Amino acid sequence: MADTNFAASDALRSGNRIVIWGIAAIVAILALAAVLLFLSLPDANAFNARVERIFVENDALTTGEQIKLLEILAQSGTAFSAVLTSYRMVIFILLIFATGLLIAALVFLLMIVALNRRMGEIERQGIQVSSLLISRAENAVVLNNMEFKLTPAAVETLSVLAEARMDDDVLSGAEIEAVISGKSSADCDESAGAMRIKRLRDALGNQMVSELLVKNIARRGYMLAVDKDAIRMI
Repeated sequence: MADTNFAASDALRSGNRIVIWGIAAIVAILALAAVLLFLSLPDANAFNARVERIFVENDALTTGEQIKLLEILAQSGTAFSAVLTSYRMVIFILLIFATGLLIAALVFLLMIVALNRRMGEIERQGIQVSSLLISRAENAVVLNNMEFKLTPAAVETLSVLAEARMDDDVLSGAEIEAVISGKSSADCDESAGAMRIKRLRDALGNQMVSELLVKNIARRGYMLAVDKDAIRMI
């Protein structure tokens, strides 16, 4: 048990380190991209500087049309500077947004991986049931303190499986139908019992719980994946 706890703790610490390093790598990559992008953008005052140079180099322009043209160039330079400044702000906001999305994607990906591992462990080990109480009178089953309201037919199917589990028996679909209907198993169809199992699983609702609780043994039949000492029927 101690080795298991240590392994779980090491896995948790390893996962946390991966998340931290992954987030740091994303931030570093985007920060580098932002620096290179901003360095490659032209200076916001570059156009104004060119217009000013035109004014200095062409001081002989004195007519009204020429002066008006220079004024238009100066206004264009101011507008270009304002637009480029706004572009820088837009790029900065988009980079922050991209950083948030990538970090969220990394966290969700790790959560999915961890959930898949947990699901794999549950599928390998089976569902851990400490108590299974079947109440025919109330058409209910209490599984690890979780109560499920079932139909009378579903309770009957579960009761048959529970009785078989206490005898260490695996029942085929035809045998399940025979016990419930009172007929001979030779006169019962395998699909009828399989349909009862399907309805029981549908009544339980939670697919993971139902699939792991009612096991399908290949070429043999169905059984409850519950310790027989944990089963009680009232």
